[in-house]
Amino acid sequence: QVKVAESGGGSVQAGESLKLSCEVSGATDSNLSMGWFRNKREPVAIIFANGSPTYVADFVQGRFTISQGSASNTVILQMDNLKSDDTARYYCAADTREWQLRLGRANYWGQGTQVTVSS
Repeated sequence: QVKVAESGGGSVQAGESLKLSCEVSGATDSNLSMGWFRNKREPVAIIFANGSPTYVADFVQGRFTISQGSASNTVILQMDNLKSDDTARYYCAADTREWQLRLGRANYWGQGTQVTVSS
């Protein structure tokens, strides 16, 4: 059974930072692209299985960075200079088809982690 586990959400003040982590376990697919989404539909950032970021939304450019974690099938979203507009539930997702992630679709989804930014 595939499991997608997110961690790292929380409540912060505007201008502060948070780091979200995601790990996919139990997948037989070794070539998973992974991404972060707001409210389960809006792509925020996507990364190829080889670790190359493929997409970063305009509204987070220069503030959020996606990268692979040290373990396989893990991904990190570093969120800096957070704004109140960034308040949302952030979901991690994975799929072998990167283009599906760009459409807000994926085979595997986590339960999400809440990020709340107060101004």
